[in-house]
Amino acid sequence: MKLFGYKLPMMSSLLIWAVLWEIVGQLDMTILLPPLSAILAKMVEIVPTNSFLSAFGVTARAFLVGTGFAVAIGIPVGVLMGKSVLIDRLLLPWVNMFLSAPLTALVPVLMVLFGIGEQTVIITTALFAIWIIVLDTRAGVKQISSSLVEMAHSFGASSFQAFFKIYIWAALPEILAGVRIGFIRAVKGVIIGQLLVSVVGFGRLFELYSANFLMEHFWALLLVLFFAAFTLAEGLGYLERKVDYYAASRAP
Repeated sequence: MKLFGYKLPMMSSLLIWAVLWEIVGQLDMTILLPPLSAILAKMVEIVPTNSFLSAFGVTARAFLVGTGFAVAIGIPVGVLMGKSVLIDRLLLPWVNMFLSAPLTALVPVLMVLFGIGEQTVIITTALFAIWIIVLDTRAGVKQISSSLVEMAHSFGASSFQAFFKIYIWAALPEILAGVRIGFIRAVKGVIIGQLLVSVVGFGRLFELYSANFLMEHFWALLLVLFFAAFTLAEGLGYLERKVDYYAASRAP
């Protein structure tokens, strides 16, 4: 980023927004936006508490299980769609529809089908993540040269071996891109699920803080969530860049 011909350090835009936030907060223009310094101080205060750690554990468990199901189902389905024209034509309209649909509207239906509990939160989390994983995996598989698969079969590789040694590795850059975006969507899914289905975890804390106008607590929790999502995205992005060289193996 450059300003008046001078190169600014990384994250400088965030620092500018932080300064503006602090100024607006100090002017006391609205109760809804406390000063950033007060929010950061409150974050340091609430993070070590038992209520926060307990809520974090509940949210992390639902997130990990939900994204685990999304990855375990989404990648094989994406590979099958990339390999088979018939499966692709059968599933692609549904995948595109669910990817673009407002999934929050499906939560009441899930509550009727699976009840009010952690199971529905996990399913909601998986639904937010799985569709982009399927589409990106499908895109990666479709870019694989058919000569790679033919060579593997000529050396006696089974379909199972070709799945792990050809399709997964050659499509790995796109798979990781889908997983990265899917995990970001899953963060939104798990919070929406906890707010609408069973008020537990971070959803319970958001409900508690907003109902009592504890805006410093509310923003502190939101910043923790943003930081966790950002760290997760950057970590997967780093891994994605590390395996980009596998894309070269798709060429004939």
